[in-house]
Amino acid sequence: MDIKKEVNLYRDTPIRYLGYANEVGEAFRSIVPNSIVWFSYAIASGYVLADTINNGLKAYQATPKATKNIVLSMSDTLLWQSFASVIVPGFTINRICAVVQFIQKRSNNVSLKNKWVPTIIGLASIPLIIHPIDNLVEETMNVTYRRWIGSAQMTNLPGIDLRSIRFSYETKILPLMYSTKTLVQCY
Repeated sequence: MDIKKEVNLYRDTPIRYLGYANEVGEAFRSIVPNSIVWFSYAIASGYVLADTINNGLKAYQATPKATKNIVLSMSDTLLWQSFASVIVPGFTINRICAVVQFIQKRSNNVSLKNKWVPTIIGLASIPLIIHPIDNLVEETMNVTYRRWIGSAQMTNLPGIDLRSIRFSYETKILPLMYSTKTLVQCY
């Protein structure tokens, strides 16, 4: 018996890479006009909005009269995608490239002073930061926004896996809270 998992157009296909357009723009910031960098942010933001609308439509199709579910699904997607696809990775690549440029200015190594070095290091960093940032945003949302709105209200919403919320809280957050409390009591 083969169970087929639904393919999410915005997360399971090459369209997902549009969400990384701003990281590419940030990597090229030192050698292209700022308008190109801002255009890369427009592409990534368009991807975020398209995924948000798509999840809203899925929630509407599942329960047309449940406006609350639609709003919760769309707000969850918008927040997650904004932080995981645009804000945090864009800032991270920007800072990586800024550090490389800082080192370049203080270095006497001629090959290190090549204008392409920050771009190459920025581009090479993208695959290394994607999963840690996705996981960080997921965990942060599980213990903040998703907890605040109540995971019971989020059943069967597109793009939200309640098992990960419970798993995250029970296996990662609670032990951390108790170990921190114990550590503080020791002093």
